[in-house]
Amino acid sequence: MKKMTVRDLVLCALMAALLAVCAWISFPVLEIAYTLQTFGVFFALLVLGGARGTLAIFVYILLGAVGLPVFTGFRGGIDALLGVTGRVFKVPTNEKAEALRECLPGANCGACGYPGCDGYAAAVADGKAEVGACAVGGPACAAKMGEIMGVSVNASVRMVASVACQGYGDHCKPKAEYQGMTDCVAASMVNNGTKACQYACLGLGTCERACPFGAIHIDPIKQIAVVDEEKCQGCKKCVAACPQHVLSMRPAGRTVNVGCHNPEKGIALKEKCDRACISCEACVKACNFGAIEMENGVPKIDYEKCVGCMACADACPTGAMQANFETRKEAYIDPSKCVGCTLCTKQCKFDAIEGALKQPHKVLGACTGCGLCAAKCPKKAITMRDRRAPRNKLDKVKKAPAAAKPAAPVAPKAPAESK
Repeated sequence: MKKMTVRDLVLCALMAALLAVCAWISFPVLEIAYTLQTFGVFFALLVLGGARGTLAIFVYILLGAVGLPVFTGFRGGIDALLGVTGRVFKVPTNEKAEALRECLPGANCGACGYPGCDGYAAAVADGKAEVGACAVGGPACAAKMGEIMGVSVNASVRMVASVACQGYGDHCKPKAEYQGMTDCVAASMVNNGTKACQYACLGLGTCERACPFGAIHIDPIKQIAVVDEEKCQGCKKCVAACPQHVLSMRPAGRTVNVGCHNPEKGIALKEKCDRACISCEACVKACNFGAIEMENGVPKIDYEKCVGCMACADACPTGAMQANFETRKEAYIDPSKCVGCTLCTKQCKFDAIEGALKQPHKVLGACTGCGLCAAKCPKKAITMRDRRAPRNKLDKVKKAPAAAKPAAPVAPKAPAESK
C-alpha cells in the first residue's frame, strides 16, 4: 500500500466534512426523506480511490460515533449510528436518578459521602441515601429532591468552616524556620510544624488550595487561614485537608467561636502562645445558659443553647474565645411603652435592668445583648439596637429602695372632760 502524504490526509478530512454536509441535505419523495449521504459515499470512493475513500468514510463514522451531529437530522452518538439495534441494546437509565442529578449543583465535592453528584443521585434514587445531604445545594436543592422522591425535607442548619487558631505574629513563638514545599502537610512532618504550638495553623495554604469555592484564604499579614462565610458551602474539603485539625464545622452566622484547640494545660502552654486556652473554665462559669462544656481540656459550644451574648469572650483571660464584638447589640426600653411589669428584670441573667414595679425600667451597661428581655416583653417596649458604648461588666443593677409604707392615720384624742 502506498504511503499517504499530508495532501492525502487533508483530502480525506475534507471528504469527511463533505459527507456530513450531504447527510444534512434531505428531500422528501412520497413521504420518504432521502439524503445525499449515499451519493457522498460513492463520490468519495470515486474521487479518492479505494484506500483514501475508505479512510474518509471511517473518519466520518468515527466523528458521529463520538457524538458530533454529523448524521442525518443533525444527530450523533452510538444510538444514532446503530439505529434500531442501538435502541434494542441501549443500557436503560434511571429516570429518577437523572432528575435528581439535575437538581444537584455539580460541584462533585464528595461532602455527601458519595463519589460526586452522579453517585449521590443514584444512591438517593435507589433509597440508599437520604435527601438533603448536599451541603453545597442547601435547602433549595433538598426541597427539589424531596419533591422528586415524594418525601418531606426538614430545613437544615447551614454549616460553615471555622478556624480554631489565633497563633499569628508574636502571639505564637516560632520553633524553626521551614524551607521546603509550600504545603502544610509537608511542613507538619518536620518536627510537628514550625511553631511552638504543635496544633497551630501553619499558614501554607493547603486548605486554600483544597477549597473549590474560593471561600478560604491565608491572611497575608497574620499568615493563618480565614474563612469567608458568604462563599463557604460546607463541603468540608478544607477540614479533611488540614493536617493540624485546625478547621471544624459550625452553624453559619454565629458570633462566638472557640479560637484554640490545643488540649494542653497550664503555664507551659501560655509560654508557647499567649492566645491559647489554658483550661481555666472561666467561659463555662460566665455562661448563664449552660452552652459551654469542657471537652479534652478545650471549651465546646452547644450552639443550640448559645444565644450569642459573648459573656464567655468577656471572661476569657487570654482571648481564646473569639467574638465579633462589633455586632454586639444592647437592649433599649421605650419608657412610653414600659408599664413596669418587671418581667424583663426576671428574665435578664446579667442583672442589667433596673426599675421599680409599675415604673419605667432602665437598661444598664452590663447588658450583653442576648435579647431574652425583648422576646419576653408583653408590650414590645424593648428593642435591640447597636451598642453605643463598650459593655461595663461592673455596672450592676442597684436595687431600688423599698417605698416606705404610709403611717396609719391617728385618730384625734377626745378632749378631756372638765370636772
